[in-house]
Amino acid sequence: MTAVVPPSLSQLVVPAHGPVQLGPAVRLPARRTDVELHTPDGLRLVGELALPLDREPVATLVCLHPLPTHGGYMDSHVLLKAAQRLPALAGVAVLRFNLRGVSSPRGTSEGVFDAGDAERHDVTAALAFAEDHGLPAVTVLGWSFGTDLALRHAREELVEQLVLLSPPLRWTTDADLRWWAEDGRPITALVPEHDDYLQPTQAVERFSLAPQARVVPLVGAKHLVVGEGHVRGVLDHVVERVAPAAHPLPTSWDGPYERVTTRIA
Repeated sequence: MTAVVPPSLSQLVVPAHGPVQLGPAVRLPARRTDVELHTPDGLRLVGELALPLDREPVATLVCLHPLPTHGGYMDSHVLLKAAQRLPALAGVAVLRFNLRGVSSPRGTSEGVFDAGDAERHDVTAALAFAEDHGLPAVTVLGWSFGTDLALRHAREELVEQLVLLSPPLRWTTDADLRWWAEDGRPITALVPEHDDYLQPTQAVERFSLAPQARVVPLVGAKHLVVGEGHVRGVLDHVVERVAPAAHPLPTSWDGPYERVTTRIA
């Protein structure tokens, strides 16, 4: 498949100091490290791990991005903003990576898109990385296609819960949902009111096969969760599940930060 982001894109980073309202261009302090994941079938995937700057993380998000054939990648905006904010605001580690065959300014992961089948190895690699590095309290955060990957493949014991944003349940079967019902681990489905694929009332019906699943409507939102208000709402719901002591998140920051813009190199 072709790269989803032209390699000529680059980021301009300018150090700054608050107070500042949190928004798309604000990146809060964190220990950010480029990482490589190695899949059981021999591929190298590229990603980034963002850790709190001045403390150990209280929880971890392993992020699975939207559909690559429709522009999904590790920098899809909700996941990027989670990495930009949550290490500082909530003490949460955020692991993002490009699924096989996907490109971003970070680089290109090896392999080719396989409609969610071979991607099981990518999920395994990400969870193995989290375990090998001692990352605590792992939650898998999937968005769109990433929710199908979570429900189908994120079944390792270290996963404490799933948070599913805009789940289409396109590749997830009833058997998958019944597996989670028997397993019993918590599932939170954040379902946009105006989603193109699965709206809240439909989601309640589908997730009834996994009774522990909590369906949370995102009022006014669409599948792509566009708009700072909707993004902030999603991150609040995520933090409520993974680091409740940090909920609700502040909307401003007073301290050092980076202003980040994307430009054509």
